[in-house]
Amino acid sequence: MWNSIFFAAVFGLLGILMSAFGYKLFDLIETKVDFAEEIKKGNMAVAVVVASFLAGICYIIGRTVGS
Repeated sequence: MWNSIFFAAVFGLLGILMSAFGYKLFDLIETKVDFAEEIKKGNMAVAVVVASFLAGICYIIGRTVGS
């Protein structure tokens, strides 16, 4: 039982780290828009783009790490 909890925590942490890395990579590649600044300004369109990108990355990471 403790093995399962340990591995779930490790894979969860790995997924979080990989999604943060994916966002930073996306932010470095897309240089025309400063996503953090636009979200601070209240630009909902940029927030939706970032949220959908993160959802897609998390889905891919979840399918990869979970298999």
